[in-house]
Amino acid sequence: MIGDPDLRPPLDESRLTALLGPTPDLTLELLAEAPSTNQVAAERARSGAADGLLVVADHQVAGRGRLDRTWQTPPGSAVTFSLLLRPDVPPASWPWLPLLTGHTVAKALTALGFDARVKWPNDVLLDGRKVAGILVERVETDSGPAAVVGIGINVGLTAEELPVATATSLAVARPDAVPAREDVLAAVAEAVREGYDAWRAGGPDASARLRSSYADHCATLGQEVRVDLPGGTSVTGRAIDIDPRRPPGRRDRRGSGEGRGGRRGARAPCAGLIGGMILPWPSPRSS
Repeated sequence: MIGDPDLRPPLDESRLTALLGPTPDLTLELLAEAPSTNQVAAERARSGAADGLLVVADHQVAGRGRLDRTWQTPPGSAVTFSLLLRPDVPPASWPWLPLLTGHTVAKALTALGFDARVKWPNDVLLDGRKVAGILVERVETDSGPAAVVGIGINVGLTAEELPVATATSLAVARPDAVPAREDVLAAVAEAVREGYDAWRAGGPDASARLRSSYADHCATLGQEVRVDLPGGTSVTGRAIDIDPRRPPGRRDRRGSGEGRGGRRGARAPCAGLIGGMILPWPSPRSS
């Protein structure tokens, strides 16, 4: 029914509340419509809302992605929500949040029967096409910095409704087994919350475990990639690893001085770091 544009019911608040019941660290706020759930969650954070607030829009009309791109989906066809977190981890660990989110969203969709993978840094793919987008934003509040984790998942969009050829939906991937939006939302929100709590409580080794698990499910590793840099330049190469010593989000246009094994020497001019991912850089002598 959810794949039929004429038969898309609104989210059932009572059912959603019941599904989220086993996760006590989530507090639901369901809105019939919102420009951006990240915007609403950021406002709530500045007003003192507690960790675990889950802002859900039945219909989001002005969602935001990276580089301030905007998007919207037909009513009743997607899951859009933002989770407010107040991390008590060292500042150097904050950049792992987007990777943690993408990884746990992919795991939740896999548990629902979809072969989901992560494209660096946190797009979620089905059959190589984007099914979910994630935007994590830091918000300064009177009680300290907060993180707003925004997630949008294409659930019931038909192939004709998809905005670009590189997008997909759960309905397109498995038209015979499309889960209800309430089930998708609850499964993903619970997975993100549980993954976040485990990572936050895991101490110094938590990011290392996350890196290893993320790499196992990252569709980008081993692929030829192009990275567009500020100023209009770009770098191409094969993505070979996730750098364990530098957080994602940091850009270095020079050779990092480290190869896959972390040794300095002959490989130094040929390895570089883009947002925490190691790429082989062109040799200085190459054209």
